Amino acid sequence: MSSTTSSTTSGSMPAGPRPAAPPASAAGAKPLSTGQWIGFMAMVFGMFMAILDIQIVSASISEIQAGLSAAPDEASWVQTSYLIAEIVMIPLSGFLSRVLSTRVLFTLSAGGFTLFSALCAMADNLSAMIMFRAAQGFLGGAMIPTVFATAFLLFSGPKRVQMSVLIGLTATMAPTIGPTLGGWLTQSLSWHWLFLINVPVGALIAFIVWRMPDIDRPDHRLFRFFDWWGLAFMAGFLGTLEYVMEEGPRWDWLADPTVRNCALVCLLCGIGFFWRAFTRPEPIVELRAYADRNFAIGSVLSFSVGVGLYGSVYLIPLFLGRVRGYDSLQIGEVMFITGLMMFISAPIAGRMARAVDLRIMLTMGLITYGISIWLTAHLTATSSFAELAFPLGLRGFCMMFIMMPVNQFALGTLPPARVKNASGLYNLMRNMGGAVGLAAINTVVTDRSYLHRVHLGEQVNWARPGANQYIDTMTGAFSGRLGSQAELAAMKRVHDIVTREALVLAYNDALLLMALLFFLTLPLVLLVRLPKAGGGGGAH
Repeated sequence: MSSTTSSTTSGSMPAGPRPAAPPASAAGAKPLSTGQWIGFMAMVFGMFMAILDIQIVSASISEIQAGLSAAPDEASWVQTSYLIAEIVMIPLSGFLSRVLSTRVLFTLSAGGFTLFSALCAMADNLSAMIMFRAAQGFLGGAMIPTVFATAFLLFSGPKRVQMSVLIGLTATMAPTIGPTLGGWLTQSLSWHWLFLINVPVGALIAFIVWRMPDIDRPDHRLFRFFDWWGLAFMAGFLGTLEYVMEEGPRWDWLADPTVRNCALVCLLCGIGFFWRAFTRPEPIVELRAYADRNFAIGSVLSFSVGVGLYGSVYLIPLFLGRVRGYDSLQIGEVMFITGLMMFISAPIAGRMARAVDLRIMLTMGLITYGISIWLTAHLTATSSFAELAFPLGLRGFCMMFIMMPVNQFALGTLPPARVKNASGLYNLMRNMGGAVGLAAINTVVTDRSYLHRVHLGEQVNWARPGANQYIDTMTGAFSGRLGSQAELAAMKRVHDIVTREALVLAYNDALLLMALLFFLTLPLVLLVRLPKAGGGGGAH
């Protein structure tokens, strides 16, 4: 809700400040200056850097764990703390950009992200790393939705379509190549360079954006209406929700006291947050954007994209590491095909968006993405790049045919004054989709691998001639080295094979569920309407 509306609906609030007028370029009064072009491209690269840091540590967790002398379960907080803090900042960024202006907020975000990246590289214990990673994620989180909003405010017509393709490519490319870049840096240099690489790049980005012409004007009077209770409730709600999603599968959900207590805090803070959001004249997050049908459907689709994007980037490296025994660099080399195909498909998606109905384009993307995940769900213990190249490449190719239309639909029917807040919510849904998707994947893999182990174990017993023959063969192979322990070693080998095969089957089950999710979202395409001229993201 705009502040002008707020002032008329709340008798206790004085005439509120009006949102800053959209930039002249958005209204078609004058083209962008060279400084704005350079500044915007620096902002896009900053967004890439912020999203990249979610996944850049995923292939190097074991090295970071060893460097910090942390336990395996504790080391996962290097990634979790970043996600929790980033999720809190993303919806808050809309309000802050109105208060400080887009240029100032992005500069502060890039500068803070750079500072804490350097501190992460210097951390010598897990506690310091978690604290610095949380600060890095919180400050860097403002860069992501700010870029989306800026693109829809600065550009119109064909230029907006091109920028939507660029931003969609950046948002999907970053988590995809994260394991590749992270694995290469760790193997070639050390895990410290996962963070040090941000320092010169982040400092340059902050300098360029600070020097660029203003995109909009700040409205410092909004500080008077800042909802501190709303911020506290939102942080408690989103932070504990992310913790429950991340840690629940590992600790059997509510059976663990910490997870159970966090779930209770999440419920209470969630009630408080939604109450403040719908009763305050100037809420910290404007939820009334969901009254727009396109935005609501676009947010659901963004959630699904988050599940597929982060889920597949998480699951395939997990399979390659645990089943195939690949190191971080080898995992990155396999995953690189997805990023390469994204680059190839981006200009095709841009041209197609101007030639066909975006709803047709989105339908094609959803169907193809579902097929690519289904093709991936045929993993075996010997699957390698040869078997994975086509489905992973197809997934990268079709991602742009989803991201670009969804961006246009979600923000395309909103007035420019509401795009900033809506952009934060839209990006939040993608990250929440990733968090929920990872939790669901871990739960499915844990439960289904147990069931598959039971079923496979029933087939490997003394009544099976094939099982007896294999155990006898392995006993003979081990007898020369292990003597009387040879039969025990053979039984252990059979147990390991059963466990491995059960795990592979569980991964396939999780992938099939992800494919089903994309097919189930197809009917939503029938409900969206094409953006019209004058909307925040509509075609002009």
